[in-house]
Amino acid sequence: MNTTITATELEFLKTPELVELFARLEPPSVTEMQGEYAAHLLAQPNWLAGVVGRATLDNPLQHWLCKAFRPVDDVSGRGYNTFQQGRRVVQRFPMGTQLAPSRFDGKPAFQLIYRHFHSLCGTVHMVDEVRRAAPGLYLGLGTYGFTDAQRRIPYPFLLTGPQGPYRGDIGRPRKHFHPGSRELPALTM
Repeated sequence: MNTTITATELEFLKTPELVELFARLEPPSVTEMQGEYAAHLLAQPNWLAGVVGRATLDNPLQHWLCKAFRPVDDVSGRGYNTFQQGRRVVQRFPMGTQLAPSRFDGKPAFQLIYRHFHSLCGTVHMVDEVRRAAPGLYLGLGTYGFTDAQRRIPYPFLLTGPQGPYRGDIGRPRKHFHPGSRELPALTM
């Protein structure tokens, strides 16, 4: 693993290069990921995804600030996303976290599974995978969709930090939810 990679270098990579780099990285542990991590999109798989991603996450109504995590135990955790809305800072889109095989290469990744909770991200089967690019620098690949083909498209993002404390749990858990092949397809391979 190249521990000298910088956020600036990641900014210049295209989606296939980011996926290739992701395959060479190691996952952080559940207990390593604690606090708020500044977040922003990297190169997206196509121009439409870039426009939609930026319109959704960075628009006049809301600006994506971070993802945040806390371990629940050694193998699982919780998290949320934080947005700036005018003068307010709000938490949205809670997720459960765990280490599990990546849908892209079958190797362990820190998985953010939104379906653990009731939210728009859970409804669209969003799962983010995260690996450590350098100390305090994490490369993520987001996925979502209703079909297997949709859920194989990577949407890269960058996390840096931690830059602040975890603000507190949010969200209403889905009763009796356990990640299945939609969330973690590599478990069923």
